[in-house]
Amino acid sequence: MQRSTPGHDTKLRPRGSNHVGMRQFNERVVLQAIRLHGSLPKAEIARLTHLTAQTVQIIIARLEADGLVRKLEPVRGKVGQPSVPMALNPEGAFSIGIKIGRRSMDMLLVDFGGQVRERLSLSYDFPDPDTLFDAIDERLRQLRQTLPAALRERLHGVGIAAPLSLGGWQELLGIAPGKAAKWAAIGIRERVMAMTELPVVFVKDTAAACVAELVAGRGRSIRSFLYVFVDTFIGGGLVLDSHLRGGVSGNAGAVGSMPLGLAHGDASSRPAQLLSVASLFNLESLYLAKGLDAAAAVDGRALQTPWLAQTETWLRDAAPAIALTINSAACLLDLEGVIIDGSFDPTLRARLIASVEPALDRHSWEGVARPALLAGTIGSDARAIGGALLPLYANFAPDRDLFLKLEA
Repeated sequence: MQRSTPGHDTKLRPRGSNHVGMRQFNERVVLQAIRLHGSLPKAEIARLTHLTAQTVQIIIARLEADGLVRKLEPVRGKVGQPSVPMALNPEGAFSIGIKIGRRSMDMLLVDFGGQVRERLSLSYDFPDPDTLFDAIDERLRQLRQTLPAALRERLHGVGIAAPLSLGGWQELLGIAPGKAAKWAAIGIRERVMAMTELPVVFVKDTAAACVAELVAGRGRSIRSFLYVFVDTFIGGGLVLDSHLRGGVSGNAGAVGSMPLGLAHGDASSRPAQLLSVASLFNLESLYLAKGLDAAAAVDGRALQTPWLAQTETWLRDAAPAIALTINSAACLLDLEGVIIDGSFDPTLRARLIASVEPALDRHSWEGVARPALLAGTIGSDARAIGGALLPLYANFAPDRDLFLKLEA
């Protein structure tokens, strides 16, 4: 996990309690303080959490005995005794994150520090449940085996990130209706639960990516933001007052379905949705029409010849469409920022953001605050990492709401 941005301690300060019976909560508060701020000496942990020095001493001893924290080398050179920073023990806990996408499946083994230890991937034109779940079952066993036997009991769960409508929009993707319809009756979480004794949680893929940004990226210093993730279909998530908002159906922040115009006439003249203009499948289609490798949409070739001309065409369409969505969202939600990330190369992400900024200039901001436009920090792994974070937060974070950042 990354260290918090200097100057934002007051927004990220977990508070503990010295009340008897709060042992587990206080342990989790201490772990959260270290996770948010990086390695800390005990005195600083006490200051941040408002626990007594004696309480922190006892808690650290227990956490160290449980293998959840470890001592770093003493910091010398100051007056008095050298301070000994305490850090999360990366091998203190593990979880598995699974991203099921429309073009690929990724499975990550993530350690207690949020770092990826192992990665297994599978590419396809479109996921077929008749074969995909067998592949997931096999890879779950492989990932478990990569851990030494002594550490396997520290594997705390599986988090799955996948689109809520995996079989939707098959006409845009050119998928046979029968193949897409297979997903309608499938409970992804239930299928994976049958493969493992570990707890299994499910979240919408773009919401999972938003979780990763919220707890490990820019979201640690921004209270309210719209998260935009550019993938095969563009999508997003919504964070308000440091909470990930799911909405009634778990689909809040579904920017891909945002209309790009007024509806006139009958259903045949419905306005296009954002996903039909600003998704990576649009970029892939441009490449294929010129006989180019569509896989360049997610790597550095997108900004190289001969792909560059088609990429610039996509940017000219995608940027103003995203800007319209941001303007509409800002009017409704009063956002601090908009974070854009995706499964593409960081160089293309930078070009997209550079194209969206002038497109935002063309909108009227009278009566509404224009949010800051920011690059995401996680990238393509955001969905699988977000999925993996869910079991870790369920077991070790003090939050009743797993995505609530504790405040002063």
